[in-house]
Amino acid sequence: MTKPITELINLINEPNRSRCSQLLADYSERFALAPGSKTKHQAWPGGYLDHVAEIMNLAKILYETTSSIRQLPFSLGSAILVLFLHDLEKPFKYVEPTMHFQDDTAKENFISDMIARYSIKLSDDEQNALKYIHGEGHDYNSNTRVQGPLAAFVHICDTWSARIWFDFPKK
Repeated sequence: MTKPITELINLINEPNRSRCSQLLADYSERFALAPGSKTKHQAWPGGYLDHVAEIMNLAKILYETTSSIRQLPFSLGSAILVLFLHDLEKPFKYVEPTMHFQDDTAKENFISDMIARYSIKLSDDEQNALKYIHGEGHDYNSNTRVQGPLAAFVHICDTWSARIWFDFPKK
């Protein structure tokens, strides 16, 4: 059974839990109107929250299942935190008044600014996960592991929702 975002945020350690709850409350209308993407996944009004809720629920299920086999080197709360923050620009990109982001760096800077505005503190692993949730991209290196374990985990959750269940729950 899936849980709502507000309940999943409770899995994040304080003080980030309260700060994420406040961010969600402050932009609740904008978040509720935003699509998950322009065309590829959860591309309908409200799809942004559908996508975020789905990836957070996937994380909970995958974390509980896989950690029963072998201990994971990160907490479920860290995964939930990164997943909550990872597409934070979308409600501002797709809902009026819109903001234009020239490139990925501009999106990353916007998310970093929001994290700073809400005094959300990220560990080094959480920062790595936020940076590489969509993959290593141009930072790929055949000799060095760029994407840490937490980053790989949240990447799986995001990819599952965006590429396998991209039209759920279509309105």
